[in-house]
Amino acid sequence: MLRLDTNSPLMRVAEAVRRQVARREEGPADADGVREGIRVSLSNLGKTSAPQKNDDIDESSLPDGIKELLKLIRALKAQLAERQAELDAIAADGTLDVQRLEAVRSQLNALRSALTSAQLNLAKAVREAGLSDEQALEVGRLLTA
Repeated sequence: MLRLDTNSPLMRVAEAVRRQVARREEGPADADGVREGIRVSLSNLGKTSAPQKNDDIDESSLPDGIKELLKLIRALKAQLAERQAELDAIAADGTLDVQRLEAVRSQLNALRSALTSAQLNLAKAVREAGLSDEQALEVGRLLTA
């Protein structure tokens, strides 16, 4: 059974992101204010492959709680890669937008913190689940896939 601790760093990050989005929505409605926001979209290739990318986790012999943590870790790693690419694009841009740069750096730090928390929760879940050697190897394989 997956236990959610509302005081965990992951939950605090989620709440901080929710508040940040709410502030942005209440912010300026002019065109410049809208452009300041961050927009993420998936290509058609990404949309079609997204449901399949966790098939290996779903088909594993691991407990459901561990499967969910593995999926969360994958999602956080993907978001980290997107934000890092965005940070690289901002840095490569000739017109340095310091406010946007700091916002993306802040998001990267929050995502790194959430990833660390998810990895610690996974390690705890693996210890408590009493997995077989084969299952423990499967967790490692799925983490690196």
